[in-house]
Amino acid sequence: MVRCTFCQPIRNGLWVLLLLLGQGLAALPLAAAEEKADQRQFADVKTRQRQAVGKVCAAKLEAIQIAFQGEQPPTSTQLKQLVEQLRSLTDSSCSASYEKSQVYNLLGYSYYSLEQYARAIDSYLLMVAEPGVDERQKTATRYTIAQLYFMLENYAQAARQLELWQAEASVASPDGRALLAQAYYHLKRKGEALKLISAVIAEAETGGKLPKEGWWSLQRVLYYEQQDYRQVVAILKQLVTHYPRTSYWQQLGGLYGQLERRGDQLAVTDLLRLQRQLNSERQWLSLAYLYLGAEVPFRAARVLEQGMESGEVQASAKNLDTLGTAWLQARETRRALPALQRAANLSDSGAIAARLASAYLDADDNGAAVREARNALRKGGLSRPSLTQLTLGAALVNLQCYREAEPVFKEAAADQKTRKTAEQWLRYVSGEGARREKLIESGADLPGCRLG
Repeated sequence: MVRCTFCQPIRNGLWVLLLLLGQGLAALPLAAAEEKADQRQFADVKTRQRQAVGKVCAAKLEAIQIAFQGEQPPTSTQLKQLVEQLRSLTDSSCSASYEKSQVYNLLGYSYYSLEQYARAIDSYLLMVAEPGVDERQKTATRYTIAQLYFMLENYAQAARQLELWQAEASVASPDGRALLAQAYYHLKRKGEALKLISAVIAEAETGGKLPKEGWWSLQRVLYYEQQDYRQVVAILKQLVTHYPRTSYWQQLGGLYGQLERRGDQLAVTDLLRLQRQLNSERQWLSLAYLYLGAEVPFRAARVLEQGMESGEVQASAKNLDTLGTAWLQARETRRALPALQRAANLSDSGAIAARLASAYLDADDNGAAVREARNALRKGGLSRPSLTQLTLGAALVNLQCYREAEPVFKEAAADQKTRKTAEQWLRYVSGEGARREKLIESGADLPGCRLG
């Protein structure tokens, strides 16, 4: 059963007891302001209505009232007995129209207490249909009927009763009008819903009052479905200010992303991190990529490390590769190497190993560069194998392995895009290799290939 966002506690069934006997019940307490408003509404009704109830009917109803005035509310069995008593009254002791209206009113409340909402609605409808019913009580009961229809998800009838309530009430409360807007939303009458809820919010703000969270929430949904994201952002700013929730911050960050306001999206998402409200891998990665997009790779890497340390971000090949790449972009090669090495070990593709080989070459760890370049070429999956061949050849040259480097550069020269560079390397290694061989033959003490 869908919860009615704007519904207030249903209490009309107890008003008959107040009207007949002038006594208050503690079963359903009212807020102070609301209680005063209700007292003003019925201020001149008690005497007039009490006089309209005959002595016999009043005695019967007063006896039933005792069950509702106890310290404990009536049990289900007691309520069923009260229902039977009340149903018999309209044919005997309470046969006048006004008397019947009060019996139906109390019947509606009894059925409501039994959670028999359809029967409660039927009883309240019989009440408002009585010619002798008090007009103000009738109007208040329409609001109760609308709430019950909401509980049964019968939004068409809820809207109908609220429209009648609004037409009959001298002053239609903002809660009731907001409830009608919600009914219109469920009925796909979204233009009317937006107009009505916007008016309710505007009146509250004009009067210096804070609009209720549910009002802004409904307005936000309506604007979002119209794809008016700027209006949604404005509403979310109000919600995070007055009703701060993590979900609103998350939605605000998402909206900034849709509007391509990356700086604002980054600020909101990082605020969630500082508040320890990032609770999914997707959120952590989103923040890291936002930092990368903002060209702040150091922060991106720290976010990824923090996410992995918290257990929210999986140490997968892809995530470790992103971490290592962030450290590389931050010119933190030594910090990049462990992450890229772990990523390469986990990956079946040679792409990560190729990046790792290049990083090792930059770090002057030529032996590791040779190892990872060969791993990358063996695994395959490279978009440009010739680039990895250049890395491998350069690492071999640094290790004075000129003869081993020569066939590698020849393979790289087969790619049109790397041919020029590869041929330059080939000329160098060919000449340098020959020169060193002659020097060694002449007795020079030169180190040979240092590849382990």
